[in-house]
Amino acid sequence: MAAASANSFLVGNNNTQIPTSQSLLHLTKPNTFHLPGKKTKPVSVRCVSSPTQLQDGSKPIPTGSQDRVFNFAAGPATLPENVLLKAQSDLYNWRGSGMSVMEMSHRGKEFLSIIQKAESDLRQLLEIPSEYSVLFLQGGATTQFAGLPLNLCKPDETVDFVVTGSWGDKAVKEAKKYCKTNVIWSGKGDKYTKVPSFDELEQSLDAKYLHICANETIHGVEFKDYPVVRNPNGFLVADMSSNFCSKPVDVSKFGVIYGGAQKNVGPSGVTIVIIRKDLIGDAQEITPVMLDYKIHDENSSLYNTPPCFGIYMCGLVFEDLLEQGGLKDVERKNVRKAGLLYNAIEESKGFYRCPVEKSVRSLMNVPFTLERSELEGEFIKEAAKEGMVQLKGHRSVGGMRASIYNAMPLAGVEKLVAFMKDFQAKHA
Repeated sequence: MAAASANSFLVGNNNTQIPTSQSLLHLTKPNTFHLPGKKTKPVSVRCVSSPTQLQDGSKPIPTGSQDRVFNFAAGPATLPENVLLKAQSDLYNWRGSGMSVMEMSHRGKEFLSIIQKAESDLRQLLEIPSEYSVLFLQGGATTQFAGLPLNLCKPDETVDFVVTGSWGDKAVKEAKKYCKTNVIWSGKGDKYTKVPSFDELEQSLDAKYLHICANETIHGVEFKDYPVVRNPNGFLVADMSSNFCSKPVDVSKFGVIYGGAQKNVGPSGVTIVIIRKDLIGDAQEITPVMLDYKIHDENSSLYNTPPCFGIYMCGLVFEDLLEQGGLKDVERKNVRKAGLLYNAIEESKGFYRCPVEKSVRSLMNVPFTLERSELEGEFIKEAAKEGMVQLKGHRSVGGMRASIYNAMPLAGVEKLVAFMKDFQAKHA
């Protein structure tokens, strides 16, 4: 729709048949609609055909009534198409409430039903034990780099860190402001391409907790198992932002799991914290009220206005994951997609290269480079023309990166692999 505004149709009586976007998609020339019930001037509607090229030069991919690209962005990332369409149908009037989710009171019964259902479905997906609280917060995982030490330890207590990438490093730097930090292992010297053997970790016997980043989005390094904390009174804390709900996780192994939603489970603006209840309530005195887990837990994540629409979107994603059969089935799909892409890299005989140690390669974020680095710009540009976007690697590491989260369909990975083989044939 290009020429007519939405208000052009808000005339006539209640029985007026309003043209839908689907019915208008097939119009190829200006048309005139005469709305019944009133003497009105004809409404001229001009429908523009789908663009053959987007602003960045990429081609749209027809899906249903929309034009979509395969979006390999690391975050905000692609969302399930059926979830987007469901949100679209609810956007104007959520379930006959007469309001959009973006308009309703966060303390009203309508939104309470949304956030409670989202939590219930997440608990079912991850089999979260009853002794854990689920908090829907704001500020991204980065805010929790401060929130964690402020809530979980005192300034003179020690926290151990295993640093396998940029996000783990950022977590250490922020925690230093609020507690003693001890980096017991860092992969920086190896350009963050591996995870240590857990036996070689020299943990502090008095460490309040051990912090890891379960999946490093930038470097593509993923923990396939998790270390056990040596301090009998300590616990494990994991930033799971970029592999959250991508596979089953034994929540009972952790004191805290946290992550930003914008990779696998929703839009940016929502941060989820899963925390053992006995760890709540002993925050440092300087802790801001908005970082105090006790405040948010006592108020069921409704102390202030939460990111309502983002939580609603997460809830739709949780429903979708359950309908897929749960996280075991989701993991199988992710293993298949990642296997296709990594095999293409390995079978290229060095034309494409992934720097990450094979045993800890991420199922979510696949970084790779070209043997001839001068071709990388052309690779990204040509891929965009074929409807595959956001393949440029993070600015700190360069190269390419394909983020293939839950919502990336198998067809997207298959198309990328086919393109990679064609590109190699042209330039090898």
